Amino acid sequence: MDFKEKGIYTVHEFTRVIKTILTDGMLNDVWIRGEISNYTNHSSGHRYFTLKDKNSQLQCVMFRWYGQNMRFELEHGMKVIVLGDIDLYEQKGQYQLKVRAARPDGVGELYKAYEQLKNKLALEGLFSPEHKKTLPPFPGKIGVATSDTGAAIHDILTILKRRYPVNVKFFPTIVQGEYAAGSIIRSIEVLNKTDVDVIILGRGGGSIEDLWAFNEEAVARAIFNSKVPVISAVGHETDYTISDFVADVRAPTPSAAAGIAVPDRQELFSNIIRLNGSLLGNMEYCINEKLSRVAELDKRVDPVLFMDNLDEHIRHIGELTGRQEMGIKRIIEVKNALFNARAGMLDAVSPLGTLVRGYSIVMTLPDMRLISSIKEVEENDNVRIIVTDGKINCCVKDKEVCKW
Repeated sequence: MDFKEKGIYTVHEFTRVIKTILTDGMLNDVWIRGEISNYTNHSSGHRYFTLKDKNSQLQCVMFRWYGQNMRFELEHGMKVIVLGDIDLYEQKGQYQLKVRAARPDGVGELYKAYEQLKNKLALEGLFSPEHKKTLPPFPGKIGVATSDTGAAIHDILTILKRRYPVNVKFFPTIVQGEYAAGSIIRSIEVLNKTDVDVIILGRGGGSIEDLWAFNEEAVARAIFNSKVPVISAVGHETDYTISDFVADVRAPTPSAAAGIAVPDRQELFSNIIRLNGSLLGNMEYCINEKLSRVAELDKRVDPVLFMDNLDEHIRHIGELTGRQEMGIKRIIEVKNALFNARAGMLDAVSPLGTLVRGYSIVMTLPDMRLISSIKEVEENDNVRIIVTDGKINCCVKDKEVCKW
């Protein structure tokens, strides 16, 4: 039998036929709305996920070269609108959508990218207060990174000149467009190598697209890694950029940044005058107080007053001396009484007291053992008898047991 005539295909041949039908152009460049699930960002850079709604699901792949230019990252559960071409994965016989572009459904792409980066850097601690550097109270040199054609540099210089004339190190910077992020990073790095005390980084207002360079992750990390305190001064008073969160201080406008960076010399002069008046008042008070004290001491050294004070002190010393003598006498009497009592108690148990009452102590010779029984001596033993006024050396002639 001729299988070809009967229309019998191999699996591969049949799969190729289906692929030809699917990829004939009718299902190319299609936009599809759905929710992402089973999302995988492979180490190769390719992204695999399922796009689904409540009734169906569609396998999708976004190759690395399409995904590398996206401003935001796909996430599980995210509602998106994707652009792609239908294709057939021949090895598994499974059709899939090759995604070339994607955007959030219901929220702008830039805003989604902004929120994702903001959450990421917040979790890393780049916004934490403990990482914020303190601005110097009296800077000697201000570094400014902004466009040389915008109004921002003019506003900054005007405010600095009026408030607190200071040396300015200006580094022209691209603040909008494709090359803005790299230019901002370079400005921060160069100014960190100079002797500036604080850096003002900013520009005038604009749309989110115009300000997007200040939402780039690389710019945020350059600000965070700056050794010099950075003031973010992007001209939009209500909205915040990522740079505003990372910077050590956020100013709503470039003019406000200049006001934050330096003190107001008029206020300084007013404070100096106020402190000078306070210092003079305190000095006058101290001098008057010392003069009053000297006058009081002068009265005390008057001869009559001095003798009266001396007599009073002498009488007081006499009273204290008498009290001390009486106290010492009482202590001695108590100690003597206690001593006599203890001496009597000691005398009552003293061996010498026993000898005085007519008793004696008998000891063997020559080892001087105390004899308390006749069993401890034999006839002809030498003994010593101790009496109240001396010692008697004897020889035992006889011994007799007594029954008292």
